[in-house]
Amino acid sequence: MIHRKTDKEIEVMRESNQIVSDVHRLLMPRVKPGVSLTELDTMAEEFIRANGARPAFKGYGSGSKVIPPFPSTLCISIDDEVVHGIPTDRVLREGEIVSIDVGTEKNGFFGDGAITLPVGITDEKKQRLMDVTKEALYRGIEQALPGNHLHDVSAAIQEYVEAHGFSIVRDLVGHGIGKSLHEEPPVPNFGRKGTGPLLDVGMTIAIEPMVNFGGHRVTIDANGWTVRTRDGSPSAHFEHTVCISKDGPVLFTNHFERSHG
Repeated sequence: MIHRKTDKEIEVMRESNQIVSDVHRLLMPRVKPGVSLTELDTMAEEFIRANGARPAFKGYGSGSKVIPPFPSTLCISIDDEVVHGIPTDRVLREGEIVSIDVGTEKNGFFGDGAITLPVGITDEKKQRLMDVTKEALYRGIEQALPGNHLHDVSAAIQEYVEAHGFSIVRDLVGHGIGKSLHEEPPVPNFGRKGTGPLLDVGMTIAIEPMVNFGGHRVTIDANGWTVRTRDGSPSAHFEHTVCISKDGPVLFTNHFERSHG
């Protein structure tokens, strides 16, 4: 069931998502060679809790009998890691790209957002991958209009990514968000225009293209969480939480702006 939010609920959601944005702003200048992943994770958790929220990812999946609950505040994924990288004492290295995915919960509502950043100076192909992934997200957001179909968003993302020679991950999708971190509907990054549920005022969705430099296939590490490209090619991930309003899409997260067209 798709939950449409009231005006009051939307205002509460804005607060949890603003914390997501603030965490990214805090961490972005600290992404540089020699910084450990646990250092970034600790900084994020302390900031989230200091602002009256809790990390939404930490302990996620605790009801599963198959894999352990996610142990960290952030998902930090490097190069061929697509999503759900677990922070360790490993340090960032010059030329890598790193995705930082943040989730928060405050006053019963959730926020979610991700950004991919270069570590120092990276090569041209990785920069192009990041640029295309970010722009694909905004192409999708442009279609998040009342009366459009959900897969209008999906198709816009897929068309832009594939036109630039990259591939969309098929095994992972975006999602509705609100009182739960993951709600209906699933938001794929590939699809056919004119299909999927109708978008309506008050719907809130997390749109998050995951784009590979090589093929779209992925594998999961032995830890049960970390997803990486099967062919070892780099991957990028950008995510905004978006509200469908009568005036068009409204970004609840604002940790990065459109910069490539």
